Amino acid sequence: MAATGGREIPVYATDPLDRRITARFGVFSAGDGVKTAVVEMAAASGLSLVGEDNRAMEASTFGTGELIKAALDEKCGRIIVGIGGSATTDGGTGMATALGARFVDIDGEPVPPGGGRLVRLEKIELGAIDARLRQTDILVACDVDNPLFGQKGAAHVYAPQKGADTQEVEELDRGLRRLAQVVAESPGIDIADMRGAGAAGGLGAGLVAFTGAKLVSGVDLIGDAIDLSARIAKADLVITGEGRIDSQTLRGKTPIGVAKRAREAGVPVVAIAGTIGDGAEKVYEAGISAMEPLCAGPMSLEEANAADLLESAAERLMRAIGVGAGIAPI
Repeated sequence: MAATGGREIPVYATDPLDRRITARFGVFSAGDGVKTAVVEMAAASGLSLVGEDNRAMEASTFGTGELIKAALDEKCGRIIVGIGGSATTDGGTGMATALGARFVDIDGEPVPPGGGRLVRLEKIELGAIDARLRQTDILVACDVDNPLFGQKGAAHVYAPQKGADTQEVEELDRGLRRLAQVVAESPGIDIADMRGAGAAGGLGAGLVAFTGAKLVSGVDLIGDAIDLSARIAKADLVITGEGRIDSQTLRGKTPIGVAKRAREAGVPVVAIAGTIGDGAEKVYEAGISAMEPLCAGPMSLEEANAADLLESAAERLMRAIGVGAGIAPI
């Protein structure tokens, strides 16, 4: 919103555990003149909203669907949905329910919210889903390529972070597998092997299956929206970063997307990260010249004040750059 001069709109929505909250989405006019909404799923369905009350089996994306509906009410011709930081593993069924879909069991009863009971799914009814979705271009900013289910899928990789124990992970994985089977029958879309389907607890798959959305690289989508390449071309140095730089960073994460554009412009890139993990050295081949972690040594979460640590890490990095440039203080 800051880069495009957009505005934020507050909306009453439902959090992952069915509590009413105030969430926000953004609206701006894109370069092509299309009124565009930006919905961040974590604003209504994020892990930060549940705190210690992690109930991974029940957490629902219903609130994200409410934000999409509010964007439709604003008559936006394009909706960008950012998916990440989720508390959910429901395959986007909550989101679709908020937009009019029904997910029923063998008795014709609604399957309870969350991913914990998706194994009971028998039929998906889309007759009452919001018709405005068909006239709206929905783009999903997705920076991971995990499949919907399996050992690299949404449940096994991400559900433990959301409070799921080993048994619950297996149950959630079976539910997502069942969802893919039913979706293949109606509406007849193959989400089982789709790259990025497992993002945000399977919301990537749900947006494609139930709203007709397209999964696109998040960093490329945002980079194009704010004309990042032109901004980089005017710079002498690019600083990027993320919470943890490791081997997964190369799987489409923001620092790699930034480094790609910087390399094309011939501008060097350095990165600051909360921590540096296994395989991080591979980012050097992708165009990142140097990395600096926030933490200079072991510390507790209480000691880890991000603002102070970021300032110190930036100073260390810039002093090192100053030495190389011959401008370091003596």
